[in-house]
Amino acid sequence: MNEKATSIQEHVEIKVVGKSGQISLGKSFAGKILRLDRRQDGSVVLTAVAMVPESQLWTLQEPHRSRIERGLAWAAETPAAETKLDRLVKRGASGPRRKRARA
Repeated sequence: MNEKATSIQEHVEIKVVGKSGQISLGKSFAGKILRLDRRQDGSVVLTAVAMVPESQLWTLQEPHRSRIERGLAWAAETPAAETKLDRLVKRGASGPRRKRARA
C-alpha cells in the first residue's frame, strides 16, 4: 500500500492585544465563527466552528441524517435525466407507484 504521509503545518505568529482588548487575526478569518477556550494555564485556543440554526438541527438527527446521506449518495450516482411530463401527469392522476418505507 502506497500512502502519502500528511504533514501538519503550524504557523506561529506573535500578536499584541490592543488597549481595547482586541487582536487582528487577518482577513482569512473575516466572517468566521470562532470558539474561544481559556485554559487554566492561561493559554487561549481559538477554533473555527460551524453553527447550525436550531431550525435545522433535525438534519443532524436520525433517521433524517441517514435519509439525507442516502439521498445525496443516490444523486451522486444517478445521472440526470429529462422528466417525461406525460408519464408524470399520468402517475399523479393515478396516485403514487409505490409506498416508501419509513426508516
